[in-house]
Amino acid sequence: MVYSPDGMKIATYDFGDPGAPTVLAVHGFASSALANWHSTGWTRDLTRAGYRVLLIDQRGHGASDKPHNPSAYSMATLVDDVLQVLDAYLLDEVVYAGYSLGARVGWHAAGEHPDRISRTVLGGIPDGDPLKRFQVGEAKRHIESGTEVGDRLTGAYLTMARRVPGNDLEALVALVEGMRGSPQPGPDNAPPQPLLFATGSEDHILEASRALAAVAPQGGFFEIPGRNHFNAPTSRAFREAAIAFFRDHQPETTP
Repeated sequence: MVYSPDGMKIATYDFGDPGAPTVLAVHGFASSALANWHSTGWTRDLTRAGYRVLLIDQRGHGASDKPHNPSAYSMATLVDDVLQVLDAYLLDEVVYAGYSLGARVGWHAAGEHPDRISRTVLGGIPDGDPLKRFQVGEAKRHIESGTEVGDRLTGAYLTMARRVPGNDLEALVALVEGMRGSPQPGPDNAPPQPLLFATGSEDHILEASRALAAVAPQGGFFEIPGRNHFNAPTSRAFREAAIAFFRDHQPETTP
């Protein structure tokens, strides 16, 4: 457990040899570190490939604190949480894997701290704000009184969130509300280091992800065969592509 700069508890999970090069992996919206990365085979395959794997539950998720105040959530705050974890584990340099929301956080963390993150895998990331259509008011009314959600996308996200044990819907809606207006990924803030974008062939954001890869100075793209946004992390092909990408550059090991 690591404490964030504003006093929130951030749950962490550490796998593999502490002296090996470290992959920091950050999950997507309404998921968790263990659901996104451990249950899907990532920690197994990465540790077999010679990496230490450090997972975090982002605030509002998993075993981390789940504030209900939107002011506790912003892109800057989520990036600060990542840096606090690196500092707590005394990690000068890592490679980064992020999916969906975790990929958006990775884009900004890598861009702002290229000395700490040497290369990054960004799974399921589009340009712009993927939750801009989420109807916060409808979601709040549904949580408070059970009112039926009319917006299909909002209803789908709430249904997905309920499937993950321990999810706090109020915290997740607060996260969406708090992140409104956060900076979006684009040409003006593209990270300079090597990036591998990976999006499912059945994901409706496929072309938007491909377009974002095209504006990154060292962006590559991998289309995950036969996967949509929600099941892409289970793809063996995705894991193999990420490991091959990481092996192109091994960060220095910890003394």
